[in-house]
Amino acid sequence: MKLGFLTACLPGLPLSEIVAWAAGHGYEALEVATWPSTGSRDFEASHIDVTAFGKQEAEEVRALFDRHGLEISAFAYYENNLHPDEDRRRAIAEHVRRNVDAAALLGVPYVGTFIGRDPGLSVVENMKVAERVLPPLVEYAGEQGVKIIIENCVMEGWHPDGYPGNLAYSPELWEWMFSLGLYLNYDPSHLIWLGIDPVKALRPYVDRIPHAQAKDAQLDLEARTRYGFFGRTMGRRSPWDIGWWRYRVPGLGDVDWRGVVDTLYEGGFTGVLSVEHEDPVWGGDEARVKLGLEIAHRTLRPLIVG
Repeated sequence: MKLGFLTACLPGLPLSEIVAWAAGHGYEALEVATWPSTGSRDFEASHIDVTAFGKQEAEEVRALFDRHGLEISAFAYYENNLHPDEDRRRAIAEHVRRNVDAAALLGVPYVGTFIGRDPGLSVVENMKVAERVLPPLVEYAGEQGVKIIIENCVMEGWHPDGYPGNLAYSPELWEWMFSLGLYLNYDPSHLIWLGIDPVKALRPYVDRIPHAQAKDAQLDLEARTRYGFFGRTMGRRSPWDIGWWRYRVPGLGDVDWRGVVDTLYEGGFTGVLSVEHEDPVWGGDEARVKLGLEIAHRTLRPLIVG
């Protein structure tokens, strides 16, 4: 197992600076953000432009990582592959394919994305759409030796009423998506606020988890008593402002990291555990984000053998 982080937390820095900083602070891998450079969402980051990526670009990126002794664990393009607008859905699928092409050139084994959801359809209706549109992407990736991995983020902010916007939030749905040839990019932070035990849920599925993310969540059960499970209704600062839980860097929330890492080892996991930094306390500017990454490293590094 190796320790890495997702570059999306540093959207304003060039990849060369992130690689140098990561190597100098004890990280071994990077999950590289590959959103298009549209600026349409504040958390998008584009550290490799996969739309204009050929052999020369691949050689330059490979040399950068080799020079610092790091690896690319996966490409990260987490978008709604069941978007209700057909044109937008096709554009997202095309960008997934461009990610696969670039990953194949670099020898990167995984491309991460979401299943997503059409909020105007039921879960079952969405599953039927997914069974039609996702297998061709899986097949395209497989032909180039790349696996598509799905993060189990709930993406409640994509639904007008805060219901799940990404149909990969429970073990029941993991089993369904495995049947489509997809793999899981396991993140325990999303499970803990859903009332799912992250360790017990992980144990049966490690063989379908080639890559994992490390993000924590801090729960406020008194606030949940006021707002209910679905969170505050009035006065939200954003669609993600639930009010009774928040994301934290590993070690500052309620996830049992010793149990998670031990269970990954017990199940034979040999991939990268990639810190996904979305902590509002250790966010807001580059210096604080980097301090958050250092906190995460101090939490997780002692748990990883080697």
